[in-house]
Amino acid sequence: MPLPRRVTLARVAEEAGVSVSTASRALRGRGDMSADTRARVLRASAALGYTFAGESRGRPRDSAAGVIDLVFGHFHDPYTDEVVAGARTAAAVLRHDLVLTTDRSDAEDDWPHRIRTRGSAGVIVGLMTPTTAQLALMREAGIRLVLLDPPSEAHAPLPSIRTTDRVGGAAAADHLIDCGARRFILIGGTPSYRFGRARVDGFTSAVRRRAPDARVLRVDGDWGAAAAARAAARALRDLDGHGPIGLFACNDEMAAGAYRAIADAGLEVPRDVLVVGFDDVRGARWLHPPLTTIRQPLREMGAAAVRMLVRGIEGKEPAAQGVELPTALVVRGSTAHRTGAPASSHQPARTLEG
Repeated sequence: MPLPRRVTLARVAEEAGVSVSTASRALRGRGDMSADTRARVLRASAALGYTFAGESRGRPRDSAAGVIDLVFGHFHDPYTDEVVAGARTAAAVLRHDLVLTTDRSDAEDDWPHRIRTRGSAGVIVGLMTPTTAQLALMREAGIRLVLLDPPSEAHAPLPSIRTTDRVGGAAAADHLIDCGARRFILIGGTPSYRFGRARVDGFTSAVRRRAPDARVLRVDGDWGAAAAARAAARALRDLDGHGPIGLFACNDEMAAGAYRAIADAGLEVPRDVLVVGFDDVRGARWLHPPLTTIRQPLREMGAAAVRMLVRGIEGKEPAAQGVELPTALVVRGSTAHRTGAPASSHQPARTLEG
């Protein structure tokens, strides 16, 4: 008896009434097309039993089911290194293998296709919000997703792990005010991600509550040190008044850039400018003076995402769709010599480090 012929991409395109390239982009979750066109291609693919290169479109029920993908735009930076360490440890305890998968700009090589082809049990997507088409591909393959610190809310409700960004921003403001600052520089991040907006909102709300007459000069950078240095330099030139300046940067890398601008302006940290960052990546304590910052529990977030995902893989509903892990103020040399007031009630924890 002859074997059935493998369904080709051309056959799917013909059934859906689109070109082969359009069918390919639709199945990979990429490309600019209407939702109706994409849905038509997906329906045709499912009806015909199409597979990419003859490979399975869903996850197999064998040893590959123990594979978890962790997807980021890039790896090997202080943030992702911490997340990976926590996720890898949790995955090993739960007898799963962790695969690091990079999001690529090539529309023909999107991460959902690569994950679907190798039959992963589940996916953790870090610092990205999947598109509707990407979610459809994962649902079709029966692969579960958990979002880790998503930059925006997903189009459909998805389990997520994040941190108390707004509370952290408020804790930064309270600490700077406790240290004597009554004029402030706030360095926000562009693009304006969900977590960045929450940090800014928490900071400005706390300043309005505790020091309603204080001036807050908002500038923005691209989440990197160089742009933050330029933004901080402009703010230092424009901020008038007397007394110490309280500067809050929405991540530690931008705080490091602010150090450079402060030095170039002939000022010193913390004598003239009190600085607080956000994240507590390992480089924060290596700055001179070491950086006071809001610590995100990055390793714990990676581990929690794995545990949440595995519960879903095992058919157990998560205790909550969205889990927030608490931030903590870590006081170091960039503000420490001016401390003395009690910790703010806004902060779930406060530690002092040299």
